[in-house]
Amino acid sequence: MKPSVIIALIVGGVVGFAVGSMFQRPSDGSAPSAVVANPTPGNAPRPGAPAGDNAVYKVPLDESPIRGPASALVTIVEFSDYQCPFCSRAHNTIVELEKQYEGKVRVAMKQHPLDFHPNAKPASLAALAAGEQGKYWEMHDKIFANQQNLDAATFEGYAKDLGLNVDKWKADMQAQKFQAQIAKDTALAMQIGATGTPAFFINGRKISGAQPIDNFKKIIDEELAKAQEMVKNGTSAGEVYAKVIANGVSAPAPAPQQPNAPSAPAPAAIRKVDVPADSPAKGGKNPKVTVVLWSDFQCPFCSRVVPTLKQIEDAYGDNVKVVFRNQPLPFHNNAKGAAEAGLAANEQGKFWQMHDKMFANAQALDRASLERYAQEVGLDVGKFKAALDSGKFTKRVEEDSAAGMAVGANGTPTFFINGREFVGAQPFEAFKNVIDEEIKKADAMLAKGIKAQDLYAEFQKEAGKAPPPSAPGAPEPTKVVTDLKIDGAPSMGPKNAPVTIVAFSDFQCPFCSRVVPTLHDLEKQYQGKLKIVFKHQPLPFHNNAKGAAAASMAANDQGKFWEMHDKLFANQQALDRPSLERYAQELGLDVGKFKAALDSNKFDAYITADSAEGMRVGANGTPTFFINGRQVVGAQPIDAFKTVIDDELKKKK
Repeated sequence: MKPSVIIALIVGGVVGFAVGSMFQRPSDGSAPSAVVANPTPGNAPRPGAPAGDNAVYKVPLDESPIRGPASALVTIVEFSDYQCPFCSRAHNTIVELEKQYEGKVRVAMKQHPLDFHPNAKPASLAALAAGEQGKYWEMHDKIFANQQNLDAATFEGYAKDLGLNVDKWKADMQAQKFQAQIAKDTALAMQIGATGTPAFFINGRKISGAQPIDNFKKIIDEELAKAQEMVKNGTSAGEVYAKVIANGVSAPAPAPQQPNAPSAPAPAAIRKVDVPADSPAKGGKNPKVTVVLWSDFQCPFCSRVVPTLKQIEDAYGDNVKVVFRNQPLPFHNNAKGAAEAGLAANEQGKFWQMHDKMFANAQALDRASLERYAQEVGLDVGKFKAALDSGKFTKRVEEDSAAGMAVGANGTPTFFINGREFVGAQPFEAFKNVIDEEIKKADAMLAKGIKAQDLYAEFQKEAGKAPPPSAPGAPEPTKVVTDLKIDGAPSMGPKNAPVTIVAFSDFQCPFCSRVVPTLHDLEKQYQGKLKIVFKHQPLPFHNNAKGAAAASMAANDQGKFWEMHDKLFANQQALDRPSLERYAQELGLDVGKFKAALDSNKFDAYITADSAEGMRVGANGTPTFFINGRQVVGAQPIDAFKTVIDDELKKKK
């Protein structure tokens, strides 16, 4: 029988989503930094379809490393990343597909290391250099199997283990051709809309994220049947892929537009968004449109929107004012320092120069680099350093962040255009449609005699009529799971409560900690009606998350899971082994028994099973909740939970 399936894999990395613990925004060009890069099945496009259409994309294999027979009939192209945790999960899916379609599958790899994974590109270079000696796939598998160790010494150790000529391998890592290959693969990824990882193209049909294997198999089987029909009609097996993509599209189709409507859905309500007098701003003094932006200097999607803001400035001049507010995300270790540096520059009248400098150098935002940028933009460096040393802007950054959370700016970048929410690094045309609408409204107000300086306040009057961010009226959760396994999991609330919330969580995830008070409030408000079940989903890039999960289960053995749960989330920055033992002592546990439980690794299998269960049901990021099986993703406001809970209680009645 002829081999029948090709899988082509492009390696790079998002999180996202981050980054699974991030806010769940779409993992495309409009994604905020907090996304994950792994769209959840509940809101992902239909498997096999690119977002918004059913196109077949033209994805050439070129010089990509290939594993499997050349005569395979179906090609899957994956955009992935050696440092992306969801890509490592998808890697396991690919390996399983190779087994299940043995003799029918070939895998081709392309490189797409994203900016905020500093070790992704070196990992790609290490694999490509190994490929020069015929060991690309061996190095590829080793890197994914040991994703927590992506330093140069580890790569060199792998090279030795694989029997490579290490000197040649090191020289090849520096080769310009591999730099060019990575750049070419990355450009292709961006062109065809694979801005997040992992993303797959199955005979050109797009499926995004580390989705369950059955989603892949469904598309593979469909494409396999089509390809076999082509072979029956005279196409040779080796020509199938080229013929399938020959008439494919080279870029995603633009979003369909309605006459006189914005290309993106208009925000449903106007938010009350304050504009502090001392916030960095540029544009007209009395503009027709005020754009308030919450951003993060370490966020790759925020950097993508910088040229768009320049286009807005050039196109609209004094008619538009842009106000910058800080939302440094907790998993971006240099973002808060950069935010303070921006305000220190603002103090000297050079915020936007420093803004541009930091976004142009988002991979180098350490203190020494910030001081160098201060010098380059002409600041008084002594005054700049003193401002950072004193922490004078720390509170202001925190106030910006809190204000952003209050209006729903949970991910970055998030804009409010005259109070209308607008999320993500969207193209200029999308902004233009909304801005033009707002200018028309402003012109009408001016014609009625409203003064130019009062326009924003007039727009904000509508904010009081709007529901709170993500309140009732948000989209109904689309994913319902009826077979969640919760036996033996820690829980609180009545055993037969009418509503059960199953939470997949990670003790090191900042967004999981934000939702803890929400769960406590829900427990109080729905006393006797709610059971909360905890399931573990320690993400691989949180190095202390699995140990913390084990500590909670060791506490559970002694009847104090929830006390340890609260303690761990309250001390999220200190989850090392000595800290865990200290918390055990503070909670009055038998510390000897607690330590023995951790030393024996007795909970490893349990935690792994929880994580696998989460993946099975689509809890690819944290926190993810199932309310009577209905999926709710992310650290959403309490009203988003109450909407679903109230609906479930009505059903029970």
